[in-house]
Order: sequence, then C-alpha cells, then structure tokens
Amino acid sequence: MLMKEKLLYVAVLIPILLVTLLLQIYKVEPLESFSLRFNDINFNLQKKEPSKDVVFVAVDEPSVNKYGRWPWEREILAKGIESLAQADVVLMDMIFSEPTTQSQDGALVQALSGLNNSVCGFFLRQNATQNISEEELEVLSNSSLDILQSQIAEHKNPFFVSAPYAEMNILPILEACTLSGSFSTLAGSDHLLRSYPIAVYFQNILYPSLAIQGLRLKFNRDVKRLDTRHVEINTHNIGLNDKGFIRLNYYKQEQYEIISFLDLINQKIKPEYFKGKIVILGITEVGSGDVVSTPIGAIAGPLLHYTFISNLLQNHLIVEPENITPALMVLMILLPFLLVLIIKKILYRVVVNILAYTALYIFIRYLFVVDMIYIDLFYPLVSLLLSTVAVEAIAFNIQERGGRFMRDAFSSYLSADLLQKLIDDPKALELGGESKELSILFSDIRGFTSISESMSPVSLIKLLNRYFTPMTNAVLENGGMLDKYIGDAVMAFFNAPVNVEKHADATCRSALRMISELDILNTQLKSEGISPIRIGIGINTAEVVVGNMGSDTRFNYTIIGDGVNLASRVEGLTKNYGVNILITEFTVAKLKDPFTYRMIEPVMVKGKEKAVLLYELMPNTDKAKELKKSYDEALERYIKGDFESAEQLFSSVIEKYDDNPSKYFLPLVKERHPWGVHKMTTK
Repeated sequence: MLMKEKLLYVAVLIPILLVTLLLQIYKVEPLESFSLRFNDINFNLQKKEPSKDVVFVAVDEPSVNKYGRWPWEREILAKGIESLAQADVVLMDMIFSEPTTQSQDGALVQALSGLNNSVCGFFLRQNATQNISEEELEVLSNSSLDILQSQIAEHKNPFFVSAPYAEMNILPILEACTLSGSFSTLAGSDHLLRSYPIAVYFQNILYPSLAIQGLRLKFNRDVKRLDTRHVEINTHNIGLNDKGFIRLNYYKQEQYEIISFLDLINQKIKPEYFKGKIVILGITEVGSGDVVSTPIGAIAGPLLHYTFISNLLQNHLIVEPENITPALMVLMILLPFLLVLIIKKILYRVVVNILAYTALYIFIRYLFVVDMIYIDLFYPLVSLLLSTVAVEAIAFNIQERGGRFMRDAFSSYLSADLLQKLIDDPKALELGGESKELSILFSDIRGFTSISESMSPVSLIKLLNRYFTPMTNAVLENGGMLDKYIGDAVMAFFNAPVNVEKHADATCRSALRMISELDILNTQLKSEGISPIRIGIGINTAEVVVGNMGSDTRFNYTIIGDGVNLASRVEGLTKNYGVNILITEFTVAKLKDPFTYRMIEPVMVKGKEKAVLLYELMPNTDKAKELKKSYDEALERYIKGDFESAEQLFSSVIEKYDDNPSKYFLPLVKERHPWGVHKMTTK
C-alpha cells in the first residue's frame, strides 16, 4: 500500500475515533439508550442467586383483600412489624408523612421501637408542600454520613444528587426509627432503573440510601471513601459513577424471596424465620405500590434495595473498569485498517471483523458472568461498524481506480475471471520477475506469406481479425494470458499472472479449441471463395521467468527463458510431421485429465544438447483413438527394429487414414533408418 493511501485512511479514521469517543463520554441520545439496552443481556446470562439473608415482606393483593385498600390503620401494620422483632434490620420502604390518631400512631411507634434496628425512608422532591420543622431536621441529621461527607467535600467528587425538598415521616415515627435513609433514585435515559444511589444531598447534608443505612446497622460500620470512584463498608468495595450510583446486578424475578404481609401477621411465617435477616417492608398492591421499570421488567420498587443488599452480601457488586471501553473503541477503529493491509478479499475481511467482535463479545460477557466485570460493548461495535464502512469505502475506491487501470491494460489479454483475480491481487504486476512453472503455447499460420501476397492489405487485416478473434477466445476461456501477436503468430501462456489449476491441461484444451474454431472459420471462408487457413501449434511446460519487464514508465508483462524458445521451436516442427499440435514430454508429464496423444520422436532442437520427446495432441474422438491404436503398433515395431512389420503397418495406416506422421516415418522405415533422435538444423 502506498504511503498516500495509508495517510488517506488515517485522515478518515481519526475523526471517526474522536466522534465516537465524544459520543461515549457525553452519553449522546439515542445512542446511550441503545447502549444500555444492548448490555442488558448481562442479566439474562448470569445464574447467580440473591442472598438468603434478605427478605421482602410485601403489602400485596391478598393483604389488601383482607384489610382493605392502603393506607391501613397503623395498628394493623404495627401488629405485623412486631413479628419482625428477631430480624437484624427492618427497612421501611414507605412514608408516614401525616399524623392519624394518637393511638394509631402510638401503636406504630411502639412496634418500630421494639425492633433491633429499623430504617425509615424519605425521598427527595423538586417541589413539596410538607413543612419540615427544625426538630425533624435535627432528628434526621443523626442519620447523615458525616465522615464520608467530609471526605467528599475535601476531594469534590463524586457529585451526589440533591433536591431542595424532601418528604419524610412525622416526628414520632422519625424518632422511633434507628436511622432514616433515602429511597430516591434516578432512571437511565431510557427510563429504566439500572443503578442504586449510595447517598443523596439534602440541605447540604449527605444522607445514605435506605440499603446503605441497613448495612451500616448490620455491620456496625460506617462508609468510608477510598478514592473518587470507590467507597467501602465492612471491607466491601463499592464502585461509583460520578453521581454516586452503583450499577445494580439484577437477579431473575422469581429468585427474590417475597413474603405476603398477610402470612406475616397470621403467623404463617414464624417470627424465628426472620432471625439474623434484613427485612424490607414495602407495598406491591396495584395502585398503591411502587412499581419501577428495570432491564428485567417491571418490579416492585423495594426490590431495588433487595438487589443492592444482595449484591454486596453475595459479592456480586458490579465492577466497571475505567478506560477499557475507550481502549476497545480504538482497537475496533484500527482493526478494519489492519485487515485491509493483510487481507485482500473484502468478504474475508468482513468475516474476520465479525469473528473478532464475536470473540470479544463472548469474552466480555464471560467476564461479567464469572467476575461481575461490566464493560460496554455497544460503542466498540459502533466504532467497528463506522471504521469498517469507511475503510471498505476507501479500499473500494482505491481498488476501483486500480481496477480500471488493470481492465484498460489487460482486458484484451486475460479472461474476465483471471482479470478479476489480478485486480484483487495486483502484486503480480510489480516491476520485476519471478521463476514459475508455466505452459507456453505458440501458434502460427502456415504459408502466410503466400496468403498475404494474394490479398489486399485491407482484406488481409480483415481476415486476420476474423482469425485472431476465435483463437484469442480459445486462450482466454481456458484461463490463459495472451502475451502478444507476432505478425500472424499467437503467443500465450498459462499459470500467470494468476495461478491456473492444471495449467498443462488448460493449455491443451485451448489448443484443441483453436483447431475446432479454425475448422468452423475455414467452412465460412470456403463459402466465400477464400483459401482455408492452416496452423501449427507448439506447447511446452517449463520453469521460466515471468513478470513486468521494461522501465518504470513503460513495461510489458511477458515471459523469457529456454522453455519459451522450445515452445516456439516445437510449433515450427508441426510442418515437419504434418500435424496441427505438438506437445513436449514435459507437458505430457503434467497432464492430469485424459487426453488423446501419440508419441512422435525425440528431437534435438538447434542450440540444445539434450533431445526432447515430442507428442502429437489429437482430438478426443473415436476416429483419432482408432488411428492412435494402429499408429502406436506400427511405431512400436519400428522402435524395436522390426522394419518389415513396421513398413506394412505404416502403409496400412496411410491407406486407411492418410496419416501424415506415418508418411514421415515410412521412408525412414524403407531405408532401414533406425528410430532415434532427430536433429533440427534450423530454428
């Protein structure tokens, strides 16, 4: 690849990289929503189970059917809470923001006071009508995260969410609870809840979420800041985003343990069952409960606390490494460019791109299932798609420009299939040569001088064009390359510039096709009163030098070597034996398909020290096979020195078939000249 072509790729890929990185950093819609949905498959792949130490007691449909629509009289709720006295912590995912009767409120206060630990909830609001007293704020402030807040203030990160107003429990209930925690949260850009807040700001004070307060009480430990992205509670490392949220690792809905409040109050579930557990008390009844949308479907809001607590207790907290996704995006941008340098076929490049991303996809999903490592694979996919489109568009443009040059230069010399292969792999045309085994074909019109003298130049050119067209097609259709026309001669070779499987066979088929096409042309010429054309064809297979030869600005793709010269000499010998096609022993040795050919004799061409055995290539017809059988028998007698039998057999072949090689050998047999090497004295 030329340097200017590489620079073109770089000039296009750098803006794509910058744009995709900005899209990923700034979470631009709708791509961010697509990204979130794309990665939600993580929750369908894993088979982890929530903690057995967490249970959700739900005010559900059976409970409402028994005690009426929510809100109930608070003594009913108090009676159920009394059954939770042995629980480690009870989280109240409900708010009692208005007083009722003194007896009702007192019953609930007494029940909450009887628990080991209880956490009451509140949530932030942008607008509210509830007036919060100084006394209520003072009680609430006892639930704050003073240590973490001071650490956060010192480093100014992360930026926890906040709101100017809050809705909370009335003072007696607030005082009865051990701590208060927020159950405010934020949905993703597609309105699905995927993350859980560690804490929120209210009136410049940092308050933990409901679940964090429950864990503080269970472990009797506070939350400490490790760095800008991590906090710790009881040695559990919690990774945060810039708003103080951690991504929830959802379980399948049927795995959450949900107990009906009705079973609790009726003692169907014994109080001992809750010993040592964290219990979440919330509402699921339609119209009264908090139902939220999540990647696993619509679930009861209290299950958000359940999920986070189980994630922490079971060591299922999601880990989100920094800078991995941008690094993968860079890799996906570079991959198509690297492939275009080493793989020539677009189909193969596309397959490798798909396989590479698929392997990455499987590996990243495996990391999540095994180690809870969450890496966004959507933006790397976008990067790969954009890069592939850009790289392939540039490659297509470059190939088209090169292809047009190839087609202009070689369309008359190569078949369409071979030309396309050459366009796909233009390295074959680099200036220089290589040693390669080829099959070479020469053909020549016999008596061309007398033909040219009997016709006007215009008529001669028309005749040659009519002749060259079928001859050239016979070469191209069999995978050969037309090297040149030399006056009335045709020179072609097979197995370059692109490989031709069984090139010796292809060359022989081409020669037979040329003779067949010539018979058709001669029939037409005879009807026009024009003398028929006769040709000779010589074929040799040899290791020769093939390549572009010339200067950087003007060159010719051709072949040179002794094997080329031998093919030309063999063509000239067709006149000696009166045959159409002669092939050398080297070509015969390379034939794979069945052909009909017969041995002639060894010939020592001018300039050579070693004789080459020649064969006549014959049509694959019954007549030719019968002729070959009779001829081979006569030649065998001749080779063995049985001159009398050979003379009779050759005479019989001549009488029956008017066979020219037999006419060549018969005088030699009569003279008792032994069969052997024929020496050529001319070129």
